Amino acid sequence: MNRIIKKDSTIQITNSRKLVDVRNRIIDGNDSISDDIVWGIVIKHLPLLMIEVEALINSSNCSREI
Repeated sequence: MNRIIKKDSTIQITNSRKLVDVRNRIIDGNDSISDDIVWGIVIKHLPLLMIEVEALINSSNCSREI
């Protein structure tokens, strides 16, 4: 996500910095993140992230057709 945003600053992903931070903590094996926190993030942020990513994919597909 960081690379995408750095490459094209017009791309907007809600809470992208926080999502990257949590991902990094999980990948690093940091045990300080409880399952409840991860589940809360999934429930709260995943639906919006899916909508935003689908919109980006659709806009990318439209621009390729032109």
